[in-house]
Amino acid sequence: MLSNTKTRKFISLLISYTILIFTSVIIIYPLIWTVGASFNPGNSLISTSIIPKNPTLDHYRELFAGKESLQYGQWYLNSLKISVFTMIGTVASVCFTAYAFSRFRFKGRKNALTLFLLLQMIPQFSALIALFVLAQILGMMNNHWLLILLYIGGLIPMNTYLMKGYMDSIPIDLDESARIDGASNTRIFIQIIMPLSRPMVAVVAMLGFTGPLGDFILSSTILRSAEYYTLPIGLFNLVNDVMGASYTTFAAGAILISIPIALIFILLQKNFVSGLTAGGTKG
Repeated sequence: MLSNTKTRKFISLLISYTILIFTSVIIIYPLIWTVGASFNPGNSLISTSIIPKNPTLDHYRELFAGKESLQYGQWYLNSLKISVFTMIGTVASVCFTAYAFSRFRFKGRKNALTLFLLLQMIPQFSALIALFVLAQILGMMNNHWLLILLYIGGLIPMNTYLMKGYMDSIPIDLDESARIDGASNTRIFIQIIMPLSRPMVAVVAMLGFTGPLGDFILSSTILRSAEYYTLPIGLFNLVNDVMGASYTTFAAGAILISIPIALIFILLQKNFVSGLTAGGTKG
């Protein structure tokens, strides 16, 4: 009996490690290949290899060479600006909204939550025409602030559900004790709820920061001039030109995009893991 238990445990561990190793290879291989391609000479993918025979930094230099058709530095700053302000706006709006849904009972609360759930099911590209017309009517084409507001609005429904679920897990007795001591709702929110919600705040911040860096469809609808491009639009143009496609330069630019994402993830890593697993404990 003991032997059978050990055998089943061994088989279970073997299957688990096999799946983990296979998944890791699927994730890591494209990253290693992209890094290798960014150091390969030439512009074609045909002659590239994971380990370059004659590694070069020419593609990284080309990104910042100041060519009119390749304003990588400007695109990088545009992307960071949009991501940072989207992150700040998303965290602020989601925290207030989730706190209201978690701690207050008001008319239309359930209907609003249902609406948020339905909004998550609607694909973003289904509203592109309306957003394009709206941007033209407002005279806000090539406007980063309009794009930031659209990103924040798109991130509110899903993240509100995550934050609300986490706030619901915070004992309401803490609120009642604070009220007995004379604390207002604002003070309870700032001094009690927010510090205890720090893990989920980190998750929302991470999602708010990385969302714009990976978006192409919405940003390409609003931003039409090269000096206003974000990195996804600018890098897409590097491989969209049939005659002058530069896949290796694209690889170099893609690697540099990952630097701010990696830094944010490292700073929020502990809170990110705990918050992501705890957000769905209550609805």
